[in-house]
Amino acid sequence: MQTLSEDDKRFLERKALAARKNVLRLITAGGAGHVGGALSIIDTITALYFKVMRVDPQNPQDPNRDRFILSAGHKCLAIYSVLAEAGFFQKDLLDTYGQINSKLPGHPDMHKIPGVESNTGALGHGLSIGVGMALGLAMDKRADGPKVYVAMGDGELAEGSNWEAAAAASHHKLDNLMVFADRNGLQISGDTVDVMSYEPLEDRWAAFGWSVRTIDGHDMHTIVETITSMPFEKGKPSCVILNTIKAKGLSFAEGKASYHYWKATPEELEMARKDLAAIEERLAQ
Repeated sequence: MQTLSEDDKRFLERKALAARKNVLRLITAGGAGHVGGALSIIDTITALYFKVMRVDPQNPQDPNRDRFILSAGHKCLAIYSVLAEAGFFQKDLLDTYGQINSKLPGHPDMHKIPGVESNTGALGHGLSIGVGMALGLAMDKRADGPKVYVAMGDGELAEGSNWEAAAAASHHKLDNLMVFADRNGLQISGDTVDVMSYEPLEDRWAAFGWSVRTIDGHDMHTIVETITSMPFEKGKPSCVILNTIKAKGLSFAEGKASYHYWKATPEELEMARKDLAAIEERLAQ
């Protein structure tokens, strides 16, 4: 387990803010996008790429790298923003979002930009892909082999294929695999518990043989300490349930299902810039 120093915590918070600014840049370029879930998961993705994972932007296909899969592919604004901030591609590519033939489509495409491990978008597929990756890597039997991380939305958990993959991961004792369930409580149709409740998530994942922890998905200390405690139990895959806020960082949008997908007005973009400027001012103190 790694414990963050205050300097490291502030560094990650600044990187998460920079990623949020990149999200706003993407929305400005394309006019719309799935902003709510991108901003609820972005702190965890920032921690992975800037503190936890073994990745090299100059060698994105390094066989010894850790792997990250964004199963909820509609949250692509988050992974694009973090990959750009980490140097996987030039930031001016962000300004092409929403254009025909852009390398940044509405769901991640592993053939278009470096750092994307798998095409995702049809919900419920990412965990199965991650299980396959983790199983293959585990067969190498290296003491410090690569790890696999999969981020899922809480609304996505209604897809049955997730639970087949969860059972397989437990059966094969994949303790090199970690899942993040982004519990922001909302999906496009409203409250997740009303559309299709899978609560209590902790008990459900545990029943499938996973070791489970629930954390504040916006606290960098807790995020890093939890991820670097993997595996929580030897011989078991690890599940982190992230209690998050949809559209975190935009005061006018936080916790609102209507910002699952955001078609931004000029007035809203200006409000968003002011919100992020206020966060920057706080971090500078």
